Amino acid sequence: MTGKYSADAVKQISGECSVKANQIVQQCGGTIVGAYATLGEADMVVIAKFPGVAEAMKASVGLNKALGISFATRPALRIEDFDKMVGGKP
Repeated sequence: MTGKYSADAVKQISGECSVKANQIVQQCGGTIVGAYATLGEADMVVIAKFPGVAEAMKASVGLNKALGISFATRPALRIEDFDKMVGGKP
């Protein structure tokens, strides 16, 4: 997930926001593997595991509502799993 702060969200940056974000992800069945501040198009990158795409989308919307951070959620597969999936090998 990549995140972009709104002008109001920048004013609220704190450790409490990170705790709240973690709670939202957990409530959606996910786990945050890592979170990183970035420069450029996105202000942050969050690596998270979810049971499925629906849970990831729910977390993305929940984070936006609660924290004012707009997230682009990008489902990803390990390259080995992708190779098996599209290569037709079990």
